[in-house]
Amino acid sequence: MTAIWHDLECGSYTADLPLWRMLAVEHGDPVLELGAGTGRVAIDLARRGHRVTALDHDAELLAELSRRAQGLELPTALADARSFELDQRFALCLVPMQVIQLLDGLDARRACLECARQHLAEGGVLAAALTSRLEAYELPDGGPGLVPDMCEHDGVVYASHPTAIRADGDGFVLERRRETVTPDGHRTVEANVIKLDRVLPSELEREAAEAGLKPSGRATIPPTKDYAGSEVVILRA
Repeated sequence: MTAIWHDLECGSYTADLPLWRMLAVEHGDPVLELGAGTGRVAIDLARRGHRVTALDHDAELLAELSRRAQGLELPTALADARSFELDQRFALCLVPMQVIQLLDGLDARRACLECARQHLAEGGVLAAALTSRLEAYELPDGGPGLVPDMCEHDGVVYASHPTAIRADGDGFVLERRRETVTPDGHRTVEANVIKLDRVLPSELEREAAEAGLKPSGRATIPPTKDYAGSEVVILRA
C-alpha cells in the first residue's frame, strides 16, 4: 500500500523531468538518484538510455520500481541516503522533490552531502531540489489551495486530502487525510504528517562546502497548480 500512496501523492509530478534529463545529458553517466521511490525519475532517465542506480530506504517502493522497470537495466540500492556505501562512482547524483529536506535536520543533511560527495567521480555533480514557498498554498482560512488526489486500485478507492500546510518552527508541516473505500463499502481514515526542514539554497551551499562540494549554479522549477515550485542547487565535487 505504501507504493499506492506514494504514486497518488507524488507520481503524477512531471515539471522537474526536463531539468533532470538536461543534467543527465550534460554530465553523463552513471547517474545516482537518492529517494527514487517507485521510479518516477529513474525510469524516465533509464528509458532514455542513461545508466541509473535508484536508491531508497523503502523496500516496497524499490520492489515496485523494479517491477515497472522490466526490460531496463536499472539496479536498485536499499539504503539510507545519509549512510549508503556503493562500490561505484557517479557522474551525477540527483535528489529530487525535496528529499534532502526530509532528512530531519542539519546533521542528517551534512551526512547525506558527505556520503554523496564520496560517491561522485572527480568533477561530478549533485543536484538537489528545495522548496521554501509552501506558504503560497495557504488560504486565508488556513486551508491549502490543493484538491484531493484519488485513484482506484483492485476495486479499492484511495483518496488523499491535503488538510494543512503550515510553517512550524524550523520547517513546514504537510498534513493529509488518507481514506480508502473497499468495494463492499468499508471505509478507513488515517492522518499522514510530513515534516520538511526549512532550507534556503544559500544555506545548502554552505553546508555542502563543508562536505567538499562547490556551488555550480542553480535552476528553477516553476510551480504547478498542484505542486510548489523548487530551487535546484547544483554542486560540484
